[in-house]
Amino acid sequence: MTNAPDFNLDAELEATTGWDDEDAFTSGYADEPDPEAPSTGDQDLAERHALRRVVGLRTELEDITEVEYRQLRLERVVLVGVWTEGTVADAENSMAELALLAETAGSEVLEAVYQRRQKPDPATYVGRGKVDGIKEIVDATGADTVILDGELAPSQLRNLEDKLKVKAVDRTALILDIFAQHAKSKEGQAQVELAQLQYMKQRLRGWGGNLSRQAGGRVGADGGGIGGRGPGETKIETDRRRINDKIAKLRRDLKHMVGTRETKRAERRRNAIPSVAIAGYTNAGKSSLLNRLTDAGVLVEDSLFATLDPTTRRTTTADGRVYTMSDTVGFVRHLPHQLVEAFRSTLEEVADADLILHVVDGSHSDPEGQIAAVREVLAEIEADKVPELVVINKADAADPMVLARLRQREPHSVVVSARTGEGIAEALATVESELPRPEVSFEVLLPYERGDLINRLHQKGEIESLEHTADGTRVTGRAHEDLAGELAAYAL
Repeated sequence: MTNAPDFNLDAELEATTGWDDEDAFTSGYADEPDPEAPSTGDQDLAERHALRRVVGLRTELEDITEVEYRQLRLERVVLVGVWTEGTVADAENSMAELALLAETAGSEVLEAVYQRRQKPDPATYVGRGKVDGIKEIVDATGADTVILDGELAPSQLRNLEDKLKVKAVDRTALILDIFAQHAKSKEGQAQVELAQLQYMKQRLRGWGGNLSRQAGGRVGADGGGIGGRGPGETKIETDRRRINDKIAKLRRDLKHMVGTRETKRAERRRNAIPSVAIAGYTNAGKSSLLNRLTDAGVLVEDSLFATLDPTTRRTTTADGRVYTMSDTVGFVRHLPHQLVEAFRSTLEEVADADLILHVVDGSHSDPEGQIAAVREVLAEIEADKVPELVVINKADAADPMVLARLRQREPHSVVVSARTGEGIAEALATVESELPRPEVSFEVLLPYERGDLINRLHQKGEIESLEHTADGTRVTGRAHEDLAGELAAYAL
């Protein structure tokens, strides 16, 4: 693979239009607008006209053997964003995350640009004049795909493809593609396919208006054949009907799978087994933490959305009480609504938990933004009322000042490193202390032949004192209502 030719957008514009970089485009990061400077509306005119290059996000490979291997499967992409609110750092963090998502999907990022606007353009997302600048970047770099940092309307995608002559993909489609690559279980694959079909149904389109052509007349050459002649459906109507049929089938299949998951949850509730759910931003270290806490042995990978299929492990407290701990799918900013709906049965593991371990990447450039994004999804699945313990992970790689800031912002938190084991003992002790306690106090004298009750008390109750006497075992403590009922016959 040869390097793309050097391309100077500012020089090209100055040569062809007489504009310099102060008129329309700026390269690199510009300072935030001065609030006292003259402005049009709420923003400075120069800010509105700036199409900014994001430096350092190009991911072209250097090793020739790796290049030859990956060139066969990688899409070459240009990233485009619209910055509507927040600081320059917020815009850069969002673009950096989009680059990570693109790489996770198997793409090579060639260039990344964003524009400051009050709101995205309703026709082309970026300003109409900036589309020409993006097309020059696409042509110069040889990109075959443009990825937009937002959820675009079908008309916006169509308009951009018409003007850029390459494929346009929005953030939602990119995340759906990653989920499709990583789903392993039958349920996970069905959930992703359902989300993709729901997204696709609203965005059916084709080149040259071929989707609006009716299947009437002699259509043998088009594959219609017998039964397809006459004033039938348009192709887009046929495709939409097929998608609706497939969605209905997937919903039926998932309903059956949900029944199996609900049966397992009901069994845990009936046996009064507390549950802990590990939730958090993607790649925050949730699976590593589960492995460290329970020796689960689940896949750990330094990539976004490595875990899509939830894993539940049974474990015990230091005093012998049994509880479960579940790893769940990671969240991300602007997680597509279709995914939240499709994965609702999986995410119910979080909503039904007795305690949420909210894992945060302490080494990330914007951990507060990750916390806000996760809590937004937790509220959407009605899990925001579940008790929460913030676990600040990756302490070995984090700035101590950032850790101190997070601890002050989140007083109910612990700092750990799932990689080195730092803080794990404190985290476990905190989890065990916050598990729901049995509600009924008891004091009983159990015959020695009822060792089974002693064992169940160790697993599902709390033993405060235990004394072996000549008449049996004297026990005081707390138990759940069903177990307390069995103990009532031996009450003192």
